[in-house]
Parts: sequence; C-alpha cells; structure tokens
Amino acid sequence: MFLKAAVNGGRSRTEHPTVPVTAEEIAADTRAVLAAGADVVHFHVRTPDGGQSIRPDALAEVLRAIRATAPDAVVGTTTGLWTCSGPEERYELVKSWDILPDFASVAFCEEGATETAELVVERGMVLESAVWTLDDVPALLASPTLHQNVRILIEPMSEDPEEAVTEARAMAERILAAGVTCPILYHGEGATVWPLIRAAAEDGHQSRIGFEDGTTLPDGTEAPDNAALVRAVRELTAAS
Repeated sequence: MFLKAAVNGGRSRTEHPTVPVTAEEIAADTRAVLAAGADVVHFHVRTPDGGQSIRPDALAEVLRAIRATAPDAVVGTTTGLWTCSGPEERYELVKSWDILPDFASVAFCEEGATETAELVVERGMVLESAVWTLDDVPALLASPTLHQNVRILIEPMSEDPEEAVTEARAMAERILAAGVTCPILYHGEGATVWPLIRAAAEDGHQSRIGFEDGTTLPDGTEAPDNAALVRAVRELTAAS
C-alpha cells in the first residue's frame, strides 16, 4: 500500500515531545520515515510560536534542510487557509514561492480552492486535492484540475470510527463514479486513524500516517516517533 507520512501538521510539543517543528527536525524526520517505509512525506512549516505558515522564506528554509538531508525525498506541504489571512493572501503566497515542494495539497472545502489548485499546477507542482465531506465533492468534480491530481485525499470529519469509514467509502464511491482514475487516499484523525488505514488496505486505496493525524500505535500505546508509526502500518498491512 502506498503510504504517506504526515510528520507534524499543527500538533504541539505538549501533545507529543518529538513532533518535528524546526527545519532541521522536519528534515531528520523525513529521512527517518522514508527509511521506515513511507513513500512520500507531507509537512507543515512551523513558526517559533507554534503556528503554521506558507510564507516563501519559511518554506524555502525547510525545503533546503530536507534536500540537504534527504535529497531523493518526495515532499509536499499544505495550502490550508489557516496558514494565512484568507484566499487572496494564500494565492499571493503560493505564487511567490521561490523554492517549490514536489507536491501541494488543496482542500476543496475552502474558499478559493479551485484557483489555488490551478496555480499549483501552473507553477509546475504536483497537485493533490482533498475532500472532507460529501458536500465538498461537487466542487472537486467541477474543478478544471480534477484530472491533474496525483491523488485525491479523503479526510472524513466524523470522530466515530465506523462513521468515518462509512463516510470515506461514500466519498470514494461518488468520486470514482464520476470517472476519476487517479489514486484515492483515506486518512483519519485520532480515533479514526487506524480504522481508516485498515479500510484503505481493504479497499485498495492509499493511506497516511504520522503525528499530524495521531500519536498512538494500533494497540493504543504512544508511539515514540513518526518512524514507529510508519513501521506499524507496514507491519499491519503485511499481516492482512
């Protein structure tokens, strides 16, 4: 199963002491999760106060560190609106990136998603689009970049594991019925992480693991680091 490692997101050090925050830590974690069996890595640029950013200078610092540490890594970042003041600023910031990630994620629950996705493709990055609910799917399917996605991320919002799996499958069914042929990736948060990883394996889809989504192993114990989470997915899916 294709596996993405999402190494930090907005998770704080108070939630887990080994969350990578600095450029050097993100780079070291990138190398570690790839060695553990991840295929690609997704990171969020973090600010000194614990926030998140898509400023070109801050992104460039992280990408330089990654490429010095893990030069063959395929890495991507977010374009989430929580990293800036709104869709207009997001567009200008992505437009001003001088060092580019390999791929960028665009959530179709957000205002300005269509324009941002077009910009990602125009600038030569690989696009992955995300939907969180069935209500997001029509905008995704209407987007001019629909068939330029490397994958479509399905991120159900329900906190109930069974409901999250049901929602993910409903979104996947709608997307596939529309003729989408790129891979689909399921991922959850907290209690839904491992049920959605299992569902992705059952359904023949891609999946994601890492501190952005959750910090516990399948048995409920705390993972020491992101690499342990990646190894746990590989062990789980090898045994299934």
